[in-house]
Amino acid sequence: MTLESALTDEDHRHLLRCIDLAREALDAGDEPFGSILVDAKGEQRFADRNRVAGGDHTRHPEFEIARWAAQHLSPSERAQATVYTSGEHCPMCAAAHAWVGLGRIVYASSSQQLTQWHREWGIPAGPVAPLPVSAVAPSVEVAGPEAELSEQVRALHARRHMISSTD
Repeated sequence: MTLESALTDEDHRHLLRCIDLAREALDAGDEPFGSILVDAKGEQRFADRNRVAGGDHTRHPEFEIARWAAQHLSPSERAQATVYTSGEHCPMCAAAHAWVGLGRIVYASSSQQLTQWHREWGIPAGPVAPLPVSAVAPSVEVAGPEAELSEQVRALHARRHMISSTD
């Protein structure tokens, strides 16, 4: 059962920070993904961007958040935290999220959208099935995608592949 929730103004603000991190990743020659961890008080505790350009394709920001949270937060703090991300977690990151007991996930664009964009642009599928978080971690509450922000994420991915964002 998928637990979906609506996006709030605070969610939107945090997602904008994730898109900035995704842009930073792209500017550094990496894939455009960015994520932050926010505690129950609304404080950003950890932020990262994709770092897979060096060849280690496990260097996703959501995976780094799970690692950091496991080392620095109590189980209760992890359960009350929210992970914000420019793109929905891949299966590896969704599993890490669930295994360390993190709370809600909020994303600007979905795996389904990214898969569709790649298909439209003729980009081959990756080696891992693009399952939604709900298929990997069904008890995790999710919110997203958000239409306006999804278009910003689409433009970053189009730029990465040197495709006009209107294609």
